Amino acid sequence: MAARNTARKRAFQILFEADQRGADPLTVLADWIRHSRSDTRQPPVSEYTMELVEGYVEQAARIDELISQYAVGWTLDRMPVVDRNILRIGAYELVWVDGTPDAVVLDEAVSLAKEFSTDESPAFINGLLGRFKDLKSSLRRDQA
Repeated sequence: MAARNTARKRAFQILFEADQRGADPLTVLADWIRHSRSDTRQPPVSEYTMELVEGYVEQAARIDELISQYAVGWTLDRMPVVDRNILRIGAYELVWVDGTPDAVVLDEAVSLAKEFSTDESPAFINGLLGRFKDLKSSLRRDQA
């Protein structure tokens, strides 16, 4: 599962970069892929990284709506950029990807928050994604 851990981290980094630059995540993903193919010092972009980024982009409006709706006291634009993008990857994987156990998604998101964000972020991310986990079936149904 180390490969999936790395894939999540890279997907987060791609979304973070796109957010910081005001760029399309698919353009940033393509840049990362192109760079990894032309520079042997750059690690390859895995299929799962691509799936996470492309999946988020496909569901971006709904995911950002859910984060805004359930993040009590935080607007999406006021939320730390790191947290916002960890939540985006986590929400996509939790609600729309069936192959990963929910507990793994939450643990991985919390680990990213511990590595890249503030001391308060892991609890915030765990709480919000935990809410999505509890509402998962209705969140999917609401979109249909």
